[in-house]
Amino acid sequence: MVFLQLLLMLLVILVAAEVFTNALEHLGERLGISEGVTGSIFAAVGTALPETLVPLLAIFSYTSSTGDSHAGHDIGVGAILGAPLMLATLSISLMALSVLKRRGARGHIRPERTGLIRDLNFFILAFIFASIAMFIPHTQALVRYGISILMILTYFVYVLMTIKASKALVEEGHATEAEDIMMLSKLGLPTNMATIVVQLLIGLGLLIAGAKGFINEVETAAAILGVSALLLSLLIIPIATELPEKVNSILWIRKGKDTLAFGNITGAMVFQGTLLPAIGIMLTDWAPRQEVALGILITLLAAIWLRYRIAKGGLLVWHLLVNGLFYLAYLAIVLS
Repeated sequence: MVFLQLLLMLLVILVAAEVFTNALEHLGERLGISEGVTGSIFAAVGTALPETLVPLLAIFSYTSSTGDSHAGHDIGVGAILGAPLMLATLSISLMALSVLKRRGARGHIRPERTGLIRDLNFFILAFIFASIAMFIPHTQALVRYGISILMILTYFVYVLMTIKASKALVEEGHATEAEDIMMLSKLGLPTNMATIVVQLLIGLGLLIAGAKGFINEVETAAAILGVSALLLSLLIIPIATELPEKVNSILWIRKGKDTLAFGNITGAMVFQGTLLPAIGIMLTDWAPRQEVALGILITLLAAIWLRYRIAKGGLLVWHLLVNGLFYLAYLAIVLS
């Protein structure tokens, strides 16, 4: 029964992702913004809501309802770090697998270069800050809070730079374009800002509901298997919470919209690599335990690998498959 419900929640997420991306393309086209802004900010933040709520709920609800702050902190830290880990490794490689047959292992992936570099630079910088904070004693509260504030400011600078670059990218031909008729318009409704917002809210609501339902069923299955709270949050919960990004990006890259596909993932990486770790540094023990430190290391290596390949001239399909190997390496180490 649990696995049947898992399948049902997965189908809800798949339908919701199609509804959400369809409306988002029309919103970006109507606003006249670049694919970078649409993917890296609008889509990334919108689809990041499920995995944003999980650590916050874990940190606060466990402490208040059960008094077991340690369990809440474990799940919170795991969910905070598991999301970027999943995005930088498994999500990237799933995009490559979705176009492997069509483009081949040496086929080109062509996201808009400056936006991708900006996303990766900000993410790598923020995650280095998060790594440093783990080794700062709790007695140095001002230093830890200072790093948290710096990470929050880093995200706002990133948003401003991404929006500032939008106009030039639109002029260069990277404007957001909607290929398909808006789904609500197929029901006879006009395509205007009101109906676009309504469809966005419907898609987002379904994404959150599907992800939440998936999380609940995964937790039930994990309890039966006897998985620890930290490993549950690092490995299992992100599979559910990152499904919106994975599905949206796969849909876009299969349509040849590489910039939107990458922006959706790398923009979410910046969002989850700045704001959420800042909360974790302030509200949890945020200590360099083996699973946590290894997760940060693997995530950084995967992001640096992408940054290196784009700097060397471009991305091929097989380059993205390497990111999947990073994830398998992490699994092999923590489960051994």
